[in-house]
Amino acid sequence: MNKKKKLLLFLGMAALIIVLTGCGTGQVDQSSTGIWDRYIVYNFGRAIKFLSFGNAGIGIILFTIVVRIILLPLMHFQNKSMRKTQELQPKLKELQEKYPSKDSESVRLLQEEQQKLYSEHGVNPFSGCLPLLVQLPIMMALYQSISRIPSLQEGTFLWLHLSEPDRLFVLPVLAAIFTFLSSKLTSMAQLEVQGSMKVMNYGMPIMIFVMAINLASGLSLYWVVSNAFQVLQTLLINNPFKIRKEREEEEQRKRELQKALRKANRPKKKRK
Repeated sequence: MNKKKKLLLFLGMAALIIVLTGCGTGQVDQSSTGIWDRYIVYNFGRAIKFLSFGNAGIGIILFTIVVRIILLPLMHFQNKSMRKTQELQPKLKELQEKYPSKDSESVRLLQEEQQKLYSEHGVNPFSGCLPLLVQLPIMMALYQSISRIPSLQEGTFLWLHLSEPDRLFVLPVLAAIFTFLSSKLTSMAQLEVQGSMKVMNYGMPIMIFVMAINLASGLSLYWVVSNAFQVLQTLLINNPFKIRKEREEEEQRKRELQKALRKANRPKKKRK
């Protein structure tokens, strides 16, 4: 994905956050009107209360786990697409060398060839953004349900008032740590880590930390559980240590095969 597309995606996500945050004010209950308030925010609150077992914090934790389980097929698709994209990196580099993007014509040809290559191998370069795009409205609906539904506004969990920031900074720190671990494990599974990925590995945890110290601790709790789930899922399904070991073994087999071929093709010395 080129820089312009990444910028457009970022601006689109920022616009989505602004729109959803401003979708309504005031308390939400069964008499609320509008699709966002009545059918999304209110029902999110109902789901959390159903899962609460007397404590809203437990409801948020269980709700987060349910959401992550529902998103598992999408995450699996993302991981498969990312691995395919990584396998195409050598060919993509060849195209970039062939079309160095020094003029508009070479840029156009490069984009056409890249799209053709993606299509031939069934790769969607935007698939890595899908889980994030899906989770954005979920996070905003969760945030508004905590801050606008009276029974959740008054909810507590351990030392937390769920509609207020965590004054001890425990959840912001944990959210940042698990966000970093999730990004780091994902990047470790890639053949080549690009500069943008390195920036995301450190920039995203910082952004999550800053947001978590200012927003409702119920949302921070969602981030902690969601990213901890992501770390566990990565280790179980897309373990980067296992992937790296498999690649090293494959490279070792290739070296041994090349060595055997060179030895087989080496001219034999004639006996005297």
